[in-house]
Amino acid sequence: MKELFYRKAREAKTAFINMLYPRRCPVCGRIVCPEGEWICPSCISRLSIVTQPVCKKCGKEIWSDQEEYCLDCTRHGRTFDSGAALLNYNEAAKHSMAAIKYKNKREYLDFYGAAMVNRFQKVVRHWQADVLIPVPIHPSRRRKRGFNQAEELAKRLSLGWGIPVEKRFLIRSKRTAPQRDLDPTERLKNLEKAFCIYPGYEKNRKAPRCVILVDDIYTTGSTMEACSRVLKAAGVEKIYFVVICIGHGR
Repeated sequence: MKELFYRKAREAKTAFINMLYPRRCPVCGRIVCPEGEWICPSCISRLSIVTQPVCKKCGKEIWSDQEEYCLDCTRHGRTFDSGAALLNYNEAAKHSMAAIKYKNKREYLDFYGAAMVNRFQKVVRHWQADVLIPVPIHPSRRRKRGFNQAEELAKRLSLGWGIPVEKRFLIRSKRTAPQRDLDPTERLKNLEKAFCIYPGYEKNRKAPRCVILVDDIYTTGSTMEACSRVLKAAGVEKIYFVVICIGHGR
């Protein structure tokens, strides 16, 4: 009886919040219709879901299942083991990711988090990761933005997969120049010494054996590579990643 009462109370609270602050679509930004959904059904087609075949390293779409790796992963060595992405980074996804980061539309991550939990449930179970590690942002950027979108996403994935979030192990120790106008080599050089293991991390604590890095966007892989090198040097054996969006491969 008590359990039923609490469930009804939670439902009533959710309904009241939705009435005051109706959920908005992560693609068009309008109030979601029909009520109760996380995205407008008509907007789903504007998102480009990653489909097979994909690169065995980064998860980017490739032209043929006769290939194993995309051009980027063929040219550049990868420290991480492999990764998975939900969407190709098209205009609709670009607009949605920018709204999350720069307009504080964290509610959009509810949809993307749920979609990733469902899509990658099997592969994540196979990875047998100990922790989720959100890609950190510099403290100055966090103060300005008010949050780290990768950390917010990791919280939602943690609830779905039952894997704890470890947000203090890896930190951003250096503020870097914007990455968007740099080529892959310049991006990686720009990120040198940008990440490190938290100095106050207990010395008698072993590094996790297997981790999943979490971020919103994967473009050239420079950020994942920089994080992976630091984690590997700290003793992490297996490194995977999941992202919402990845740059087009095909």
